[in-house]
Amino acid sequence: MAERLTAREAIGALTADFTESAAPAGDTAGDGPLGWAGYADSRARATARTGEQESVVHGTATVGGHPCVLISFEFGFLGGSLGQRTGDRLEAAYEEAITRRLPLVSLIATGGSRMQEGMIALTQLHRVARASARLRAAGPAQLAVLRDPTTGGGWATLGAGADVILALPGAQVGFAGSRVRPADADPAAYGAEGQLAAGSVDAIVPPGELPATVGRWLGLLAHHDAPPAPAPVPDALGATDLPRTGWDAVLRARAADRPRAGAYLDAYFGLRLPLSGDRCGGTDPGLLCGFGLREGRPVAYVAQCGTATRPAGYRTAARVIRLADRLGIPVLTLVDTPGAANDAEAERSGAGAAIADAFASIAAARVPVTTLVIGEGGSGGALALAAPDRTHVTPDSYFSVIAPELAAAILKRDPDRVRATAGQLRLRPQDLVDLGVARSVAGAPGRRAGAAEGG
Repeated sequence: MAERLTAREAIGALTADFTESAAPAGDTAGDGPLGWAGYADSRARATARTGEQESVVHGTATVGGHPCVLISFEFGFLGGSLGQRTGDRLEAAYEEAITRRLPLVSLIATGGSRMQEGMIALTQLHRVARASARLRAAGPAQLAVLRDPTTGGGWATLGAGADVILALPGAQVGFAGSRVRPADADPAAYGAEGQLAAGSVDAIVPPGELPATVGRWLGLLAHHDAPPAPAPVPDALGATDLPRTGWDAVLRARAADRPRAGAYLDAYFGLRLPLSGDRCGGTDPGLLCGFGLREGRPVAYVAQCGTATRPAGYRTAARVIRLADRLGIPVLTLVDTPGAANDAEAERSGAGAAIADAFASIAAARVPVTTLVIGEGGSGGALALAAPDRTHVTPDSYFSVIAPELAAAILKRDPDRVRATAGQLRLRPQDLVDLGVARSVAGAPGRRAGAAEGG
C-alpha cells in the first residue's frame, strides 16, 4: 500500500510554490441535501481531524518551473469523497485553468461519491466531466497523479479522464472500491501496477521522482497556439547505399542487426517520456509512444518496433496523435512492422476499428506529422501510421502493398517467384521516391537509380 499523505503533505512533496485559491461560497450548515442525521457532525469531526473544510484543496502552483492549477484530495475528510461542495471546488479549479490557460494537475485520493448526499453527490461527476471537457476544448493538458486509494467517480473522471496518468507504487486504483467489489476479485486488478498492465495508466512513479517527472511532463505538454514547424526527419542510422533489387531491400529491412526504433529515439531526443496503453484494457509492447524534447522543442512520437502492431497499439497511437494535435505539438512516426497483427485475438480486439482510428487521427491532425520508414513497411498496418504527404524512407527499408511472399500467394504464383514479385512491387526506397510515396531517402548520398530488377 502506498503511503497516505494529507492533501497539503502531497502538495508539499510536489512543490514549495503553491497559492491556495479561495473556496467558492456555499452553505455547509445542516445535515445536507438529504437531511442525513448526523452528517453535519461528521463534517465537523472531519474538519477538526484534518483542518480542512472539504475533501479537496486547490490553487495555483509551479512545478519544475512550470505553472499549473493544482488539485489535491484530503482522504482524511470523509474518505476524500465527492459531495456538492467538493464539486464546487473542482469546478472552480477547472475554471481557473481555463481562464489562466494553464494545465491542471490532480493529486487524487478518494473513495468515491459521498453517501450522505446521495444522488446529489453522484451528479457531481457530471459537473467534473463537463468542466474537464471545457478545459480540453480550451487546449491545456490534464495530468493525474493516482494516490492511495483512487476509486469510484474520482477515478472515472479526474483520473481516467486525464491526458497523462501517473500512479504511485502500490496505490489502490479502480472504479470499484474495496468494500463493494466481488469477494473473489483478483486484487491485482485493482492496483496501480495492474492498471498499468491493462493500459489504463501511463507510468508508475516513485514518490521521490514525482516532482521531477511532473515538471518534465508540464514542460512537454505546454499548449502552443502558433502552428508548429514539422518535426525534423531523423538521420538514417544504418546503411547509406541503396539496395540493388527489391528482394535486397526486403532482406535489409528484415536484418536482425538493423537499427530499431529505440536507437532512433535515443539519437533523436534529448529527453523523452513514455505514454502507455489504449485506455481500453490493452497495451502493445511493440509500439513506443510519448513526448520528447528535440533540441529543446517538444515533439510527440509513435514508433513501431518491428513486430506486428496490435489493436491496442493503434489505439494508443491515435490517443497520442490527438493529444499532440490539441496541444499544437508536431508528431514523428517511425514505421517498422511486417503488418498489423492478424491472429484471432487481434480480430476479437477490434483490429479493423483500431486501424481505422489510427488512419483518422493522422488524417484529422492539424499539426504536421513526419514519418520515417526505418525497416519493414508492411501493408495497411504500416500505412496507418504514415503521413500521406510527409513520409521519408531509410536505405534499409521497404514499403509495400503487402509482403512479397503474401503477394505471390495472392497471385497464385510459385514460391520461387517471390523474389521477382518483390521487384515488380517497386518497394525499394528509391522506387518509393519515384512513385511519389516518399519524399526522400534519408541518409542516402543522393538519389541513385537501382539496377534493373530481377533476382
